[in-house]
Amino acid sequence: MTPTLLHALFEAAAYAIGFRLFLRERRRRALPALADREASLAIGVGAILGAALGAKIAYWLYDPAYAFAGLRDGHLPDWRHLLGGKSIIGALLGGLAGVEIAKKLDGVRGSTGDAFVWPLMLGMAIGRIGCFLSGLDDHTAGNPTSLPWGVDFGDGVPRHPTQLYEVAFLASWAALLAWRGDRLSRPGDRFRAFMVGYLLYRLCIEAIRPIPFHYFGLLSGLQLLCVAGLLYYHRDIPRIAKELLWPRK
Repeated sequence: MTPTLLHALFEAAAYAIGFRLFLRERRRRALPALADREASLAIGVGAILGAALGAKIAYWLYDPAYAFAGLRDGHLPDWRHLLGGKSIIGALLGGLAGVEIAKKLDGVRGSTGDAFVWPLMLGMAIGRIGCFLSGLDDHTAGNPTSLPWGVDFGDGVPRHPTQLYEVAFLASWAALLAWRGDRLSRPGDRFRAFMVGYLLYRLCIEAIRPIPFHYFGLLSGLQLLCVAGLLYYHRDIPRIAKELLWPRK
């Protein structure tokens, strides 16, 4: 089985399992904002369109030289380059924006995020296993390393298995949310906690992944998106950290 096909199978499994889990979470949580069928459909469409557009824009920011190759010479970018990559960071932030826009247009009030937490985390973990098994073709492996757990993805160079790091982070963060999530005081806080934790993780882990283009000589495009997402949640971060991480007196 080729790496491309293997990755496609895991990606399809991630979507299918995540969607089934979302349907269960929607029934179990009975969130008012998702009770109406038409509103739920509008929110779903907003999430899908926002995630697709965000994933693509994030990739363009990550590697603009590749995505827009040809512009410097006065040519149009190659459409295959423009459509060739995507990023989960952009998908998450774009999906968030799409949901909020759909809710505003449809007059929906209330939080919907908590129904997405477990489906997203499980789907992302499954997808990252597919990325790991795909090797270098997936462009998600880390930088070369001399650490004993470095993985040779086929070019003879041990690299950080950043895909597995992410699976480990998602499992650990999910365990924390399952253990102490009931302490969070506001609807939607589980989703906010998931997003803040993941964005912080990616902001840090990107430092040991290849960065094709640095903005301001410091950060990759994906790290800039992480910073933007964290600024969006900056008012909630101290409260969520206190409720989730600090011991009760």
